Amino acid sequence: MGNNNDNIFTYHKPNENTEDRYTQLREKAREFSELVDELVPASREQSLAKTKIEEAVMWANAGVARNVKGGE
Repeated sequence: MGNNNDNIFTYHKPNENTEDRYTQLREKAREFSELVDELVPASREQSLAKTKIEEAVMWANAGVARNVKGGE
């Protein structure tokens, strides 16, 4: 993988190819989070599940930001 510190630690401004991806990721994560609310009793486990959903969205967004350039 090499040294990609520049890509990791640089701000990636949203562009015409990323906005829709971010929106889709957030919408699907919210649907899943609401399903967890519906099916899993309030508990530490529910809280952890929701935290991991949030974490997954953050990593997915980072993957989009770092790897999807404008004009693609």
